[in-house]
Amino acid sequence: MSVVALPFDRINAEKIGRVGVLFGGISAEREISLRSGRAVVKSLQNSGVDVVALDLNEHAIDQIRKAQLDRAFIALHGVGGEDGRMQALLEFLNIPYTGSGVQASAIAMDKLRTKQIWRGINLPTPDFAILNSSCDWQQVLRSLGGEVMVKPAHEGSSIGMSRVASADELEQAYIDAAQYDSQVLAEALITGAEYTVAIVGGEALPAIKLETDHSFYDYDAKYVSGDTRYICPCGLTENKEQELKMLALKAFNSIGCRGWGRVDFMANLKGDFLLLEVNTVPGMTATSLVPMAAAASNKNFDQLVLTILQAVV
Repeated sequence: MSVVALPFDRINAEKIGRVGVLFGGISAEREISLRSGRAVVKSLQNSGVDVVALDLNEHAIDQIRKAQLDRAFIALHGVGGEDGRMQALLEFLNIPYTGSGVQASAIAMDKLRTKQIWRGINLPTPDFAILNSSCDWQQVLRSLGGEVMVKPAHEGSSIGMSRVASADELEQAYIDAAQYDSQVLAEALITGAEYTVAIVGGEALPAIKLETDHSFYDYDAKYVSGDTRYICPCGLTENKEQELKMLALKAFNSIGCRGWGRVDFMANLKGDFLLLEVNTVPGMTATSLVPMAAAASNKNFDQLVLTILQAVV
């Protein structure tokens, strides 16, 4: 399955009207959002769209109102942009926007709620535990197989995440993660290959396999080191890749997502796929995964941006 870019010309640009690219913000993912937003702005300029770049701050409502937008391209990552708050504001202002709605955005941003929904409908996801300061750290480790990933429930870009294998490490990882979020979870470590599937306009794009020499695909591996290996075609058989894509669509649709996004997986040593999370506003940087998957479908960055934008109702 592949993304089919809609025909685009100056007339369509006029119909789209004035587009505000919302980026930056004040979350822990601000720096990545700045990169995404600038790339999207440049792309829309290339396509002849009337675009205004809005690096949002604490006066976001005034910034958006003054821009007099016909629609918004959300390139905000993390809290305040990806969690339903910006979506709710845009709906209040009657401005159509890219991506998932208020409820789906809020659910997807909450790793715990997402996993609980998946468990409730029998979609596979690693075992997990909710952490707090009074946990029996050794018991948590034992119940999850002896090695875990610790995650803030509401952060992205692997911010605040740690891989741990001892009670002391688990306690310290909880303290570190709690700096970013009041809710922290530990997830059973899955030893196997990591995959991601981008979804655009209801279609699953070619899967990408991620390989890193880091202990896991952390912030440095994603954005700094430059030595992460992205493999597409991903090396799965056609049947296994179709299985992965179908699971991605089920996971995406189960929490009400729309427009575009990305679903992340681990495969265990038996080759079973386990869901990690859904990203409703994935990165759009030079090294981001959705543009990479689109390129594997013979769609360039400008076509991808227009396809996402024109899906706005």
